[in-house]
Amino acid sequence: MISDLQGNALSGATSEARDLFDQAVEAFNIYRGDPVGILDHAIEVAPGFAMAHIMKAHLFALATEPEATRAAKDILSKLKTMRLSEREASHVAALDLLVEGNWNAAAVALDRHSMLHPHDLVALQSGHLMDFYRANARDLRDRIARALPKWSADMPGYSILLGMHSFGLEETGDYRRAEEAGRRAVDLQPLDCWAHHAVAHVMEMQGRAEDGIGWMIAREPHWSGDDNFFKVHNWWHRSLYHLDLGQADEVFALYDGPIRHDRSIVALDMVDASALLWRLHLSRHDVGDRWNELAANWDSHADGRTYPFNDWHAVMAYLGAGRDADVDRILAAYRAGRGSNDAAEWGRRTAVPLVEGFAAFWRGDYQTAADRLYGARFIVNSFGGSHAQRDIIDWTLAEATVRGGLIAMAEAIANERLALKPHSPVNRSFLSRAEANASPEKKAA
Repeated sequence: MISDLQGNALSGATSEARDLFDQAVEAFNIYRGDPVGILDHAIEVAPGFAMAHIMKAHLFALATEPEATRAAKDILSKLKTMRLSEREASHVAALDLLVEGNWNAAAVALDRHSMLHPHDLVALQSGHLMDFYRANARDLRDRIARALPKWSADMPGYSILLGMHSFGLEETGDYRRAEEAGRRAVDLQPLDCWAHHAVAHVMEMQGRAEDGIGWMIAREPHWSGDDNFFKVHNWWHRSLYHLDLGQADEVFALYDGPIRHDRSIVALDMVDASALLWRLHLSRHDVGDRWNELAANWDSHADGRTYPFNDWHAVMAYLGAGRDADVDRILAAYRAGRGSNDAAEWGRRTAVPLVEGFAAFWRGDYQTAADRLYGARFIVNSFGGSHAQRDIIDWTLAEATVRGGLIAMAEAIANERLALKPHSPVNRSFLSRAEANASPEKKAA
């Protein structure tokens, strides 16, 4: 039986198709090149190559885009007519759950899969991404921790596990070990964008903006190439450092340049664009008509059903572009709460108060914004993204309390943020502005 680089049997493969599959896995690992195109070539060579179809389904199902989800369902329908091994059938079972919006069940199914098949790198990486999309910090770390002892440093793909483990360690607050693992991963594989971004997250969470800019600049040739799927997200990370230092001109230059110059319609890239424009708005910078282009490109994604985290970011663009009807459309869809899957639950419980809070903030109703966002920000393990991405909720809340004159809450939120990042100019401004709004009696006290 033909096997992949990690020793997993590949039913229906030829030697040529196997080599193409290994190339596609590597492209997926480092987010570089066109893994779908490589897999299509492998399928042409060996139409019955099950894992090539399965990996392609993973790539589409993890895109969090309606059209891609439909494509994944079509692939799964074909796979169910094929003869599959136990390992391959296990993949299909997990994917069946995922395309129906059952993110938690799909992730748990791959947890069990990886216990039986710890060298299945596609399953580990796909599961890791599921953990990211459902904001499960513990499994981001532990899914990889369970498998690592089964690997050795000389196994192909070992550095990729280190990079994933680095991100899991960072999301669980183990910053020292996260940075060590991430730096080791990029030493072994300099093109590993995920490991690079894990170290960038450490520096963001620790408020090391200058270090972060240096890290991004020093390694830019490794992550900024045109064939790099993750390049926009890493430019976004660099923008956050500049924003924290009050360097708005740098942020606008990055937005208009590598972040948005190509007008990407990839959901991940548009999430970053929405989040960056919103942060600039919070900082009282006029972003001009940039909202309009972004809002128009969100239209093919924001369906009020597939992935609420994306739709919430679409709402930011719709608010900026003055498209209130689309904000209402998203709200109505999630308030209706159609379906019983995880995506519908995330929409009802978290997307609704987030959208309501951000809409209230945009319209100057700061009390309502604070009321909605204070509770909605506690979404770890229930709604997608990283700590760095979700910080936009707390930043909007802090800004709402300051602008709304909610002195006690403003000071409390500012102190909370300063405890984590005491040197952040943005965080210091929250406290100084809140104190400036206090009554003369309180100032005297």
